[in-house]
Amino acid sequence: MEYLVSMTTRVPDGTPEQVAADTVAAEGRRVTELAGQGDLTRVWRLPDGRTLGLYRAADAAGLAAILHTLPLYPWMSIEITPLSPHPSDPGISRP
Repeated sequence: MEYLVSMTTRVPDGTPEQVAADTVAAEGRRVTELAGQGDLTRVWRLPDGRTLGLYRAADAAGLAAILHTLPLYPWMSIEITPLSPHPSDPGISRP
């Protein structure tokens, strides 16, 4: 199943600059790993600063497990939208 995940990240006040930088760098490495595993297929930055990610997981629990591995997860507000195939999707192969 696919999920559109909207993430807003806020570094807590008082977080040392180096800790924030190291956490952001670790996030980049983890995103690359998730993409390599096929768990994350796309990621976008919105004009308002939010990040959108298109994730694949067997179910909501699987998605939660994936999201919990993100180093920035403790600093994120997340909205999840489960996506279902549409019969008119041009990306679907038809006989």
